[in-house]
Parts: sequence; structure tokens; C-alpha cells
Amino acid sequence: MTMASSSTAAESEAAGPGAPMMHIGQLAERSDMSLRTIRHYDETGLLRPSGRTEGGFRLYTERDLERLLVIRRMKPLGYTLEEMGEVLTIVDALGATTDPARAAGLRADLLRFADSAKERRARLERNLEWADEYIELLESL
Repeated sequence: MTMASSSTAAESEAAGPGAPMMHIGQLAERSDMSLRTIRHYDETGLLRPSGRTEGGFRLYTERDLERLLVIRRMKPLGYTLEEMGEVLTIVDALGATTDPARAAGLRADLLRFADSAKERRARLERNLEWADEYIELLESL
């Protein structure tokens, strides 16, 4: 399975050579995600650190944080790691292309994911309504 990676040369250049870097703990705090989860996304290829310290510690940029927040927003909607990778790949390609026709195709792909997200959100809302009904039932007994 091929996942999107944030460690490409183009992305490192986009982040800029002097881009401020943060350690994994700072990334975890800013994203409200656990160190373990972030490491898992690194292992699966969804979120690669933009750099490493001389001691081998992961370093991340603001752009990496933005990627992680996309992942975090997709997770509760039930997207698979592969689907998350697909969205990130599309976003990366959209940012890199100068071809208007290619950009239009990529935007169409993102709109399909947006439609899917709306459907998934509607299911979550329905499930929350059922949960509320269940709580009310228990409290009324």
C-alpha cells in the first residue's frame, strides 16, 4: 500500500530552509494527538517528519501540522489510512501543478471526497440522535 509522504524534496523546499521546526511532543500538543498515533502515521507513510535532529529525533514544520490536522479530521469519519493517503496525495498534487486541466481534475477528486464526508457526517448525526434517545430512555426508567 502506497501512502502519501511529507518528506519529498519539493515539500521540504516549500517549507523553506529556515522554516521553524517542532519536536514530536510539540506537534502532539498542538494537534491534540498522542505521540503513539503520530509515530503510527509516520510508520504508515501518512506523515513523515520534515527533518531529524543530529540525535535522530523527528522534526516537523507547520505544513506537517496541517497534514496531521487533515488526518485528524478524517479519522472520526471512518476513512481508512489508504483513503487518507489518497486525499493527501491529491492535495499535494494540487499544490504542485501548474496545469489548469490537471488542477480541475484534482479539485473534482476532492469534491468527491467532500460528498463522501457529508454522507459520513450525516450517518454520525443519526447515530448521535439514537444515542441521545437511548440515554433519555435509560434516564426515564
